[in-house]
Amino acid sequence: MNEIIFFGLNEYPKLFKNEPEKITKPIQFKFENENENENENENENENENENENENENENENENENENENENENENENENENENEKQIKQISSGYSGTIFLFKNGKAIEYLNENYSNQNPSKIQIEENIQKVTVGYQNEAILTIEGNVFAKGKEINSENTKEFINISSLIEDTNDRTIEDIVSGRNSIYLLTSNQNAYGIGSNYYGQLGFDSGILTKTEKPILIMKNVSKIFTGNSSNNIFLLNLNQELFGCGNNEYGQLGLGESRKDGIIQKLTQNTKYSKRQNN
Repeated sequence: MNEIIFFGLNEYPKLFKNEPEKITKPIQFKFENENENENENENENENENENENENENENENENENENENENENENENENENENEKQIKQISSGYSGTIFLFKNGKAIEYLNENYSNQNPSKIQIEENIQKVTVGYQNEAILTIEGNVFAKGKEINSENTKEFINISSLIEDTNDRTIEDIVSGRNSIYLLTSNQNAYGIGSNYYGQLGFDSGILTKTEKPILIMKNVSKIFTGNSSNNIFLLNLNQELFGCGNNEYGQLGLGESRKDGIIQKLTQNTKYSKRQNN
């Protein structure tokens, strides 16, 4: 803004509309410099352009973020869809077959009178990490360390619904399960405390007790402590246990020398079979 002092003729066209034609006393006249106006206009335009650019950049960033989120969601959905289709494990036995998928869900085909059955989804809220199928039983190990099972000799009703058998362990501090295996009519559990339990039939002493005293149990019973690994076959009536000192033990049916012992027995006595035993997990190509 500029200021000048003016007096003199104020003829047509009047410089000052509200003043007489002849100004005898100096008056103060304020006016805006065109350059200043231009600069101000330019600054305003620049500010407007900057704001527009900022808005455009913000919109672009928002669009980029939206696109990134959409891409992430699409990738997550694709991964979920892939995991729904990709099989992690298959376990099969006389009672049926279970397919475990990478998304932690599983379906089962039940062998009822040797007829082809439609698959049914296993209704367990927790994600599954391992499944086992024995001769007439099925067991499921969840990510949380719980074991759900069903089948013959598992309970008095031979239920067709999965029940949480790990919750039946008497020691409440020993209910987190790391591994499971299924025998013919028995299921074996390995806890995070390195203790091995068994549930089901003990007809051949496969639970580590004399079959003349105990024929079956509906609650997991302790077989052996300090165990690093458990093994059995899905039609087997014996159990093999590798302890923390790499010593292999076994008990159960030895009618055909399955335990490597020289006599047939089912007294449930756990026998040391070998020492300095190395276990190596087979790697799939």
